[in-house]
Amino acid sequence: MRFPLVVSVALGAATATAQSGPIAPPTPRHQARLERSVMVPMRDGVRLSTDLYHPVGATGKLPVVLMRTPYNKNGYHGRPNQFPAIFAGQGYVVAVQDTRGRFESEGRFVVQGGDQEDGYDTVEWLAAQPWSNGKVGTYGCSYGGDTQIMMARTRPPHLAAQIPQAAGSSVGPIGGRYHNFGVYFGGAWELASASGWFWGNGTRHFWRPPPHMTREEFLQAVPYYNTDRKLPEFDMAKWIWHLPTRDILRAAGAPPSDYEDLIARELTDPWWDQFGYVRDGDRFDVPALHINSWYDFGAQDTFTEFNAYRTGAVSPTARDNQFVIMSPVTHCRSESVSDRTVVGEVDFGDARIDYWGTYLRWYDRWLRDQPNDITSMKKVQIFVMGRNQWRGEDEWPLARTRWTPYYLHSGGGANSRHGDGTLSTTVPRTEPTDRFTFDPANPVWTIGGSVCAACARGQRVFDGPANQREVEIRHDVLVYTTPPLAEGVEVTGPLKMVLFVSSSAKDTDFTAKLVDVHPDGTAYNVQEGIQRMRYREGYHRKVWMEQDQVYRVEIDLEATSLYFKPGHRIRVQVSSSNFPRWDRNLGTGGNNYDETTWVTQRNTVHHSSRYPSHILLPVIP
Repeated sequence: MRFPLVVSVALGAATATAQSGPIAPPTPRHQARLERSVMVPMRDGVRLSTDLYHPVGATGKLPVVLMRTPYNKNGYHGRPNQFPAIFAGQGYVVAVQDTRGRFESEGRFVVQGGDQEDGYDTVEWLAAQPWSNGKVGTYGCSYGGDTQIMMARTRPPHLAAQIPQAAGSSVGPIGGRYHNFGVYFGGAWELASASGWFWGNGTRHFWRPPPHMTREEFLQAVPYYNTDRKLPEFDMAKWIWHLPTRDILRAAGAPPSDYEDLIARELTDPWWDQFGYVRDGDRFDVPALHINSWYDFGAQDTFTEFNAYRTGAVSPTARDNQFVIMSPVTHCRSESVSDRTVVGEVDFGDARIDYWGTYLRWYDRWLRDQPNDITSMKKVQIFVMGRNQWRGEDEWPLARTRWTPYYLHSGGGANSRHGDGTLSTTVPRTEPTDRFTFDPANPVWTIGGSVCAACARGQRVFDGPANQREVEIRHDVLVYTTPPLAEGVEVTGPLKMVLFVSSSAKDTDFTAKLVDVHPDGTAYNVQEGIQRMRYREGYHRKVWMEQDQVYRVEIDLEATSLYFKPGHRIRVQVSSSNFPRWDRNLGTGGNNYDETTWVTQRNTVHHSSRYPSHILLPVIP
């Protein structure tokens, strides 16, 4: 496997090492001394519990790396190969903070509440400490990535560098995406990940020390108690079917959370304005290394944030120092990539790069002002699946992209992979429509994808590419496939499905999935999306369907980089459900989240010269 020189130099490609397994962090130069549970004051008087890892023997004023987490800072204690020990071992002071209302921190927990202001205040507090050199960097994945994006919108003066990872849940109104906390996509509710996350991580309340306890007594006692909650495993196989959807966690006996509030909020409700979700016109002033992967949720959101940081930069330093690294793996797994990178059911070869070494050079450059080659790499580093190699690019989308529509065709029987659906670059003329019936009692099951299995907690729901045979035999899944490719086709960039559709219902969903069909017939999902029809004209108003009228709808399929090899086929699935990743549209035109009855939806996909349904692929010559 070959790597471009810029990747080998700047990122430390896997070919530079003979070791197997993940590339290990560098050997520590310092031991870490833990200063536990420092209560950092916020502007409103609330104090947030923060662990400080000091590098023993490091002299002078030191740079600081901060991670803010809702997942219990105490989980890092005594773990030598985790983030705090790794960076403290290289001479950084590391701060790990429980976010507002979580575990040892004071205040009331609301999902992502206060993360803008609390992030700002924490950065400035750290920069003012006598052992600090005044430069603070940030680190963290998922929720820990979102907290970074949100604080960056406030531009703390001493925030010098960031490494946000899998931070798509911080994308809000920008570009009309509205992925607020990652629980919405195309107006549909991310049922599996939301119910699993709020069950296991969304608890509002924690036991705290009594107010009369002194700090000395607290520090003496804290090693012997745990503020964490104890919950049984969430039985998703049972509760995912419960209606109304809003009451799933209440019925299952979960402790109080924000689940019921978030699912009932319209995406344009002013209530969301209290949070730091990225919106058009935001301004940024910090170099950032954006990390994500193709089979994590929010792949395109990462590029949205990357471009927002550039176009909204208030300084040349911020504008010119935005970078992206996109691996082929699943949620927050980039650093753990092994020499045999198996994602879901597909082997992508050796996808390793030296993440820890890259992160340290990034912080050395911006927090210590040490010259190195980290900013000489290409702005966009992508792993091209199928070719199974890393490649550097200058921008996103790629300037040389050929936006190529692949049109849907059939003789009216595209139902299942045994039907007559085809896919080609030829514009259809006059063709029969394809029809199917969506019954919410029997939805199409989620097979693979970027569903965050750790959140979903379901035995049949897992991340990554998976053979689609189970769904492609269903009559309510339309399947359109090219002939075997004579030449390979690289698809790298954002993906969009354009459909012309009709329905018997006032409201329904349309789903789409891009699939790579191997020569032996196995078919692996690449990316997927959904659009709730009431929001087809935007999220500021609902528009209902009239029976048998034809409507144009665009479905966002996120982004990918995949080389369809010669002999492979490009396939598209179209249906009206992908469950339990997304909630079922009950078809009544009601709120959906508070309903217990449904109507069967008879849905139609049109493909003709007048209604040229297609998937728009970013083909790279």
